[in-house]
Amino acid sequence: MDSSPQPYVLLVEDTPSIARVYLEYLKKEPVEVEHVELGKDAFKAIEKRTPNAILLDLVLPDIDGMEILKDVVAKGLPTEVVVITAHGSVNVAVDSMRGGAFDFLVKPFNADRLLVTLRNALEHQRLTRMLETYKEDFGRDEYLGFIGASLPMQGVYRMIQSAAPSKATVFITGESGTGKEVCAEAIHKQSPRRDKPFMALNCAAIPKDLMESEIFGHVKGAFTGAVADRKGAAAESNGGTLFLDEICEMGMGLQSKLLRFIQTGTFQQVGSTATEKVDVRFICASNKDPLQEVEEGRFREDLYYRLHVIPVPLPPLRERDDDVLLIARKFLHDFAREESKQFNAFSPATEAVLERYDWPGNVRQLQNVVRNIVVLHDGETVETEMLPPPLDSIEADKARARTTEMAAAAENGEAGIDAGDGTPEGIRPLLEVERQTIERAIEVCKGNIPKAAAHLGISASTIYRKRMAWQGEATS
Repeated sequence: MDSSPQPYVLLVEDTPSIARVYLEYLKKEPVEVEHVELGKDAFKAIEKRTPNAILLDLVLPDIDGMEILKDVVAKGLPTEVVVITAHGSVNVAVDSMRGGAFDFLVKPFNADRLLVTLRNALEHQRLTRMLETYKEDFGRDEYLGFIGASLPMQGVYRMIQSAAPSKATVFITGESGTGKEVCAEAIHKQSPRRDKPFMALNCAAIPKDLMESEIFGHVKGAFTGAVADRKGAAAESNGGTLFLDEICEMGMGLQSKLLRFIQTGTFQQVGSTATEKVDVRFICASNKDPLQEVEEGRFREDLYYRLHVIPVPLPPLRERDDDVLLIARKFLHDFAREESKQFNAFSPATEAVLERYDWPGNVRQLQNVVRNIVVLHDGETVETEMLPPPLDSIEADKARARTTEMAAAAENGEAGIDAGDGTPEGIRPLLEVERQTIERAIEVCKGNIPKAAAHLGISASTIYRKRMAWQGEATS
């Protein structure tokens, strides 16, 4: 049995006798109907509870019904409006459709006409809400500090949403520069602990002999230089989240103390015998394979299983489809504003280079490249000559490769052999070479014609036009 609530319909009709007829028409329909006679009451009802649909008489004693329609559209309310107008006022009804109404009813109308129109409106509203939910879950370009619309990143966003409400430990893996700390902060921001502290420690950046003090704190005189008591990250993050980045760099001796802390929620400051208890949610990260570290004896197996409850792998930038350009454009906009520069776009050739590069340093490297360009250059468009090393060598490498191929062909005499029809072997008509090049680019880009066009330095419309011409030749 369906337990979902019935759709809520607001009827705005100032004539009581007509309203009673409409209510009778809707009596057996699985909807909840509220009737108001005045425009001001309609505004109050909509403000109190957003209807799934509104049956709106345009002629009201206090205001023009179009004002209600305009207000609904202006606020972007998830409501379908069906306007009701008198016979001979079809032009008004058409204007209301242009203004955002779903449909219109011309008086007088029977029960079937009303029911069909209302059902269509409610179904359209239901499908629209489903689409919006889909976009929220799968169509996000940005999410809590991340930039990316690719399928791998949509999966990451869903994992963050699922993991955030839990107290379970999260283990984030990924290459350097993929955004592991951004991921940890996103989980914290989505969790019930969002208003509590988020403490981040990089285990690779802190000397190993100071790491224990950084986590657990110390008392005065615990070691040389400990001139006062000092709280550690464990106490500072009480009630919140403790993020341990590059956890695989932690020494084996400290790993055992961390394991005990995770198991009991208690710890002792360095130099103290007093036990403290805290409530902490653990998130850790590593750019290494933690299981391989366990197999090679550098990471405790019992600690691995304590931490590796919810694994969240972050994809490298080279596996994120068109996210490179999405991220680069965002960086360009932000950095140009910061540096008071004019940049607003990359040239097609520059975008092709950005997409072709493998980005071993991932998002962090891309960020540095774009900042370098903005700081050292100016203009409206980023051209290839503005690219810093090693991206500036990509086009040069391609040119050298073409030169090498031509030289090898000449050395082998391929360009001077007669094919028998007066054309030297190895030379083909330019149109044939062009077609093969375009089709090959489309194949390499897995059918993505705009992407192929960017790599070729031409517009996508050019490719579409040429393919239509080729198809015409094939059928003629």
